[in-house]
Amino acid sequence: MTTPATLGPRSGWWQDAVIYQVYPRSFADGDGDGVGDLAGLQEHLPYIAALGVNGIWITPFQPSPQIDQGYDVSDYCGVDPLFGTMEQFDDLLDAAHGLGLRIILDVVPNHCSSEHPLFQAALAAGPGSPERGMFHFEDGHNAGTPPNNWQSVFGGAAWSRANPGSDTDRQWYLHLFSPEQPDWNWRNPAVGDYFEDVLRFWLDKGVDGLRIDVAHALFKAEGLPDTASTGTVVNGLRSNPQVSDQEEVHEVYRRWRRLTDAYTPERILVGEVNLEPDRAARYTRPDEMHQAFAFAFVKLDWDAAAWAAVGTELEAARRVHGAPPTWALENHDITRSVTRFGGGERGVSRARAGLLTILGLPGGAYIYQGQELNLPDVEVPLGARADPMWARGGVSRDGARVPLPWTTVPDGSYGFSPSSDADPWLPVPASWGTHSVEAHRQDPQSTLHFVRETLRLRGQLIEKEIFTPGDACEWRVEENGLLICARGNQVLVAVAMGDKPCRLPAGDVLLASAPLTPEGLLPPDSAAWILQS
Repeated sequence: MTTPATLGPRSGWWQDAVIYQVYPRSFADGDGDGVGDLAGLQEHLPYIAALGVNGIWITPFQPSPQIDQGYDVSDYCGVDPLFGTMEQFDDLLDAAHGLGLRIILDVVPNHCSSEHPLFQAALAAGPGSPERGMFHFEDGHNAGTPPNNWQSVFGGAAWSRANPGSDTDRQWYLHLFSPEQPDWNWRNPAVGDYFEDVLRFWLDKGVDGLRIDVAHALFKAEGLPDTASTGTVVNGLRSNPQVSDQEEVHEVYRRWRRLTDAYTPERILVGEVNLEPDRAARYTRPDEMHQAFAFAFVKLDWDAAAWAAVGTELEAARRVHGAPPTWALENHDITRSVTRFGGGERGVSRARAGLLTILGLPGGAYIYQGQELNLPDVEVPLGARADPMWARGGVSRDGARVPLPWTTVPDGSYGFSPSSDADPWLPVPASWGTHSVEAHRQDPQSTLHFVRETLRLRGQLIEKEIFTPGDACEWRVEENGLLICARGNQVLVAVAMGDKPCRLPAGDVLLASAPLTPEGLLPPDSAAWILQS
């Protein structure tokens, strides 16, 4: 087992760490088959390290039928041959630690693949068996309808027949996502024991943290009652309080926290807790997870009042529960910020300003691969879409998952794959080379260079204790749509979200996402850090 060479065992390293999210099938293809893999990621580790981030979050690469691009896991303790081998993962972990990069892996405890051996055993065992007790198998109604009215996030009923052609097995199984992703039954203690072994497997290998997928939805309401509302998507799940935020889930994370606390150096748990700030913050109480993404902030549009309102909610939650927010503007499940903020040059300016903003706030921050390149969402051709959410619910996340462009050369994949004969798993646009790493490296004013500069300055401010993770934040909106976040007693983060240049508060401008006007005003769609005397 190795540890990061330059970071050491510092307690609380995660409180202000910046983590780079890698979606491996779209990051870099090392073997030339058109799908990104561990070899491609290891080859480009120096690029990630040069950004100045503290670690990498890698989305699932475990064995899977790939119905939901890896979030349908058939073996939690392996490596899918699509991505490489366990030996390659071990090499990747060593190489990352040698560069001072911590590694955070995804764990998917709400559901697994329908091809998982334990689910296959449950199908074979039949109603009433201990095997079926690992999942939610229930009898349907006499009319041949599902056990309740719950809906899948991906569209349609959240129930499928266990053995559709059987006259003796009339049970249904629960899947909050696709039918190929059956939900585990967390009211069965055997499920908790199983996942504790999974966590130990990866922690014993030396990973530095685990990101918990759908962390708030493990437990379903006792008795699986109907829900009064089934049609509207809220916070990533249908508006169904019966499948989310049940009180029993907190004991799972207390148990996992005790497990991770036994390891040296410090390991962390990161929650995908897609709830409102006051509820999500409860998952990061001192004896539960270390971080939970500030989802109320992740999906915001370019709106000063909305940013201030959500920021104020997050600060109120921090004061009650103690953990600083974990900031992000992008991930593999949502529209990229360039597109969400209006597209074109305006979208690029706003996305750059937004990135400077979250990196200036107290707490950890996550950057999604390609965010440092101003990648927009892509309109993937209908016939090429791979997202199961598109097939069942008419919503596609593929536009944020198009393979990363590395070169300006139009070789079919812009450097993503070493083989010009391999079609990328999602098609890349003809203009992709203009967004490439190579193009950004050649432009000293590019966002790639700006991100490196920002992270270098952030590190200096942390070392000087001008930035501390416990800094309080006070949010307000001033004239002409100038959003202000007063961080602690020394730093202001200012964002010009209106249509006119804004006069900045007194202080020294440490960094701005765009040049100030000759009059010293902050241009529209830009942000700045201000050090007050």
